[in-house]
Amino acid sequence: MNLNLTGHHMEITPALREYVSTKLERVSGHFDQVIDVKVTLTVEKLKQKVDVTLHVPGNDIHAECADENMYSAIDLVTDKLDRQVLKHKEKLGDHHRANGALKHQAQA
Repeated sequence: MNLNLTGHHMEITPALREYVSTKLERVSGHFDQVIDVKVTLTVEKLKQKVDVTLHVPGNDIHAECADENMYSAIDLVTDKLDRQVLKHKEKLGDHHRANGALKHQAQA
């Protein structure tokens, strides 16, 4: 997993870099086919904003959150990404086979 971390109107500290990477490990633990992650941390007056784009095979997953605290914004965006990754993983595995499979059809 390639992690690209960018700061907009702020400097990325080693503590922030470590916090983001540990939070994103949870997301990659659910779905191990994450190719690339782009994270942008932005400060706009009193609002701290986090944009994350995950590049997975066949799709790009994007989430953004804003809060007064950067760490809580990172927590919120990882929760969003976690839900989106699990939904994407379910879509990959679910091909509506339950009703159309031969074993579920009536025997004549």
